[in-house]
Formats: sequence, structure tokens, C-alpha cells
Amino acid sequence: MDQVLRYYNDFHITPKQTTIWSQHMSEQSKILVVDDEQSVLEILSEILSQEGFQCTTSKNPEEALALLKRDTYHLVITDLKMPGKDGITLLREMKEYDPETCVILLTGHGSIETAVEAMKIGAYDYITKPEDFQRIRVVVERALEYVSLKRQLSQMQAEMRSRYSFARLVGKSEQMHKVYDLVERVAESEATVLIQGQSGTGKELLANAVHYNSHRSEGPFIKVDCGSLPESLLESELFGHEKGAFTGAIKQKKGRFELADGGTIFLDEIGNMSAPLQQRLLRVLQERQFERVGGTRTIKIDVRIIAATSKDLEQAVQAGTFREDLFYRLHVVVIELPPLRDRIEDVPVLAAHFLNTFAEQNNKNIRGISPEAFRLLMEYHWPGNVRELENTIEYAVVMCRDTIINANDLPTRIRTRKDITPSTYNLDENEKQLVEEVLEKTKYNIKRAAELLGISRTTLYSKIKKHGIQTPHK
Repeated sequence: MDQVLRYYNDFHITPKQTTIWSQHMSEQSKILVVDDEQSVLEILSEILSQEGFQCTTSKNPEEALALLKRDTYHLVITDLKMPGKDGITLLREMKEYDPETCVILLTGHGSIETAVEAMKIGAYDYITKPEDFQRIRVVVERALEYVSLKRQLSQMQAEMRSRYSFARLVGKSEQMHKVYDLVERVAESEATVLIQGQSGTGKELLANAVHYNSHRSEGPFIKVDCGSLPESLLESELFGHEKGAFTGAIKQKKGRFELADGGTIFLDEIGNMSAPLQQRLLRVLQERQFERVGGTRTIKIDVRIIAATSKDLEQAVQAGTFREDLFYRLHVVVIELPPLRDRIEDVPVLAAHFLNTFAEQNNKNIRGISPEAFRLLMEYHWPGNVRELENTIEYAVVMCRDTIINANDLPTRIRTRKDITPSTYNLDENEKQLVEEVLEKTKYNIKRAAELLGISRTTLYSKIKKHGIQTPHK
């Protein structure tokens, strides 16, 4: 249940949505009730039928198991003590046949300890009879919400595995084929992964691909942008804190490492982490344990670590800004992502992919790119890499009034920089120009601009300050 609730929070499922699912389940859910007492079957069948559930009853555990194998039931309610085969044995057999079967046990006062033990082997809850029959609606409703959440979770996990499957990775260049081959091999392992590459090259996409193609894919995938938070906040974000640990800590908070237990944590822009936090991270890598900020209890975790950086960590080690021992702990499997300008042959396939995506999103019938616009895309140097290309195509789709993207639909910087070369390329200047153009396009809507740039609002504010970009006061 903890994992389901964790995903409940991570995917921002609201109580209103849960109610909708619950109503939907009550209309369609099928419940199997198993008890050797006919009177119990009649009472429960009447209660559940009044709630709109499809209720099937059985007095025989063997018959119940056969019914479960023939049909799909969202929930099973079974007596704990029955002649021939008790509820514990039936529970084990049901779980063996389908581990996802949700089971509620019916028990007398003298068997509550046994019922509690049964919950340890997979029962969802228990109800004492006959006194607790009045709460059957509450327990069933809660159980079906749990089933619904698990189903939604499974669907989301399947969607994520499909989205980040190796077949969906876009790029035909020799460099990227080598990268995809390495990602496919490392996904099967438990090795720590370090992804290096310029901003916008797709480091997070590869981290997703590693996680969702690993045996941890059903566990959480927790992301932390180490470059967007100050040290004090990042420490609490990573390791959590106890109530009263510092001013404003009004309640206990679990950190990202704790939330990632059983799955993967992705530490983006790890090169920006301060020296004290590097020390704490080193311990986590070595011992797989830590304490919350202000806490004394040691928390053990089972987490795979994927880190990413746009900085040269070897140079940072030599400069004394990054710990050498941490560098070697992270430097197990290294994936180098080349900048887009070094694999310009990937521009057409990436542009086509983004064109299809954004044309569908914007409900536009755009079939292709004109030769002149295509030439401009191929001649541009792409300082913002794949992310800049993605934003460029989205911009062009929005601006396009034809069935073909023309040169005039492209941003100004693409149309005017026809002869850009590495010698004239300036990352800061191009980044400033890109940020300014996106801000103008979104009428200085920080949230929307950050989404288009593929960065957090905090990071966007940092870039605005870094480049001295003037924004209108609202």
C-alpha cells in the first residue's frame, strides 16, 4: 500500500479523481464472497448488491477457486474458518494463481490474530462477524480504491515503459547507436550510471530509458535537480528532515532517497553539488544508508543511482571543487552524449518526430518541412542541442499557417545564423538569445517558458539573472 500511496502523491492524483474512480468501480466491480454459512452469504450479497456491485457467492472454497480462474473479480471476501479448506489456504492458492487478487477476510473474535497474520501474506484487510458487517461498505470501498490505484499505477508504468522503450529512442547516427547499445546493456545491471553531456542533449531521457528497461521499472523513479536548489534546501530534499530540525520544519518529511527505495534516483547536474553534500552522498553510495536532517535514526535504502552532469567532472576534481572519491564512485558506467552539432545527421529524424508530436498536439495538418526551412535547420549549430530543436519545431508548428513548415515559420535566430561555425559559437550568448526569444513568445509567462525550455522555473530564474535579462514587472 505504501508504494501505491507514493505513486498516488507522485502523479498528483486528487481526492476528486479517487472519488470518480470509486464511483466507476462501484458500477462495474465484481465481488466474490466465500463462506460456508448461507445466512452470511445472503447478508453480504444483499449489502453489496444494494451498493451496485455484481456479487457472486460460493459455499465451497474449491468452487470459489474455480470461479476465480474462470472469471475476473476485483475483490474476494472469504471466511477464515471453513470445513475442508480454511481461508488462509484459499488465500495462498488465490495469490499463487493471481498475486494481484485483493482479499478481505471474515473472522470471529477468536481468530483475529490469525487474520492479522494473514494480512502479512497478502490479505488486504479483515472484518469481524457479525458485529462489523455495518462497516463492510467502508472496507470494500477502500479496497476497491486500492485496486483502482494499483490498476492506474500498472497502466502508468506500462505507458512509461512504452514511452522509454529502446525502440522509441530517436537518432540514427553511429554515435547514438553506440549510446543506445550501452544503455540497453547497462539497464539490465545494478551499476551506478553517470551520464555526461551538454545541456539539452537528452540526459534525462536516457536516465528514464535505463530505469524503465530495468528490473526496477515497477519501483519509483525519483528525479532531483541538484543545480536548481540552494544547499540547505537540497539537503532536506535529498535526505528529508525531522520535525523541528530547522526553522520552518513543522513536520517530518521523507527525502528523495527514502522515496526512491526499491527503485532509482536520478541526480541531475550533480556537478553543482556542494562539498558537504558530496560527503553525505558518498556515504549513501558506500553504505546505502543515511539519517534525516536533525534525526538520529539510520535509514537503510535499496536504490540505484543515475547521475548526470553538463560539467567536466574530471576537471572539477583537478580544480578541487568535486571530491575525487565521489567521482570514482559515480564513474562506474559512463555514457557520453554528443552535442547535436556533432551528429547533424540526426536532425531530420528528430525534426520529423517532433513535427508529428506537436502537429497532433495542436490539431494541425502539417505534413512536412520545406527545402529552405530544412536547409536552415541543417546549417544551424544547435547550441541548445536536442531541446532547442524540439522547441524550434514546436514554435514552427504554432506559427505555421500552411501544410508545410516554411522558413518564415522558424525562429529569427535560425533564419539569421546561416554560417555559424564552432569558432563563432558562444554558448552563453546563444543561451541568452534562446531564453529571451522563448520569454517573448510566452509573453513572459515563466511557467510556460520553463516548460518550453525543458527546465524548472528556479533554473529559468537563475538564467534570467545570469544573463541580466529584463522582464516586465507584473
